[in-house]
Amino acid sequence: MINKKNCQECHESFTGRSDKKFCSDQCRNSYNNGLYSNDNKLIRNTNRVLIRNRRILMELNSGGESRVEKIRLYEKGFSFQHFTSCIKTKDGERFFYCYDQGYIASGLHHYFLVKRVEPEIISDEVVFAEQPFAQQ
Repeated sequence: MINKKNCQECHESFTGRSDKKFCSDQCRNSYNNGLYSNDNKLIRNTNRVLIRNRRILMELNSGGESRVEKIRLYEKGFSFQHFTSCIKTKDGERFFYCYDQGYIASGLHHYFLVKRVEPEIISDEVVFAEQPFAQQ
């Protein structure tokens, strides 16, 4: 059955199937892109900051564990407000991670950088290949 309707995007009149909502593919795409643009923009911007943070940590922590001055992180554009996870140690200290690259405050002006060690899976048990938070 052919019905006369108004397009949900441009509001032009069109004829088509009873369940048709848009006059063209362009209007359908434009409408759907508009619905999700704000959500996607927030996610895109957050991911961009997380990836930049990870790159900075990788650059400063090429050996797997290192200590850096806080100012060096700031100079490179590091954002301390953005991280993917936080792990609390037995001592109550918190490691913050950007994916596999982590950091923890070491005094007032320094940070200790670490690389997360993925557990080795042996049957149903989880065993770490190395201590993930070995401190020197």
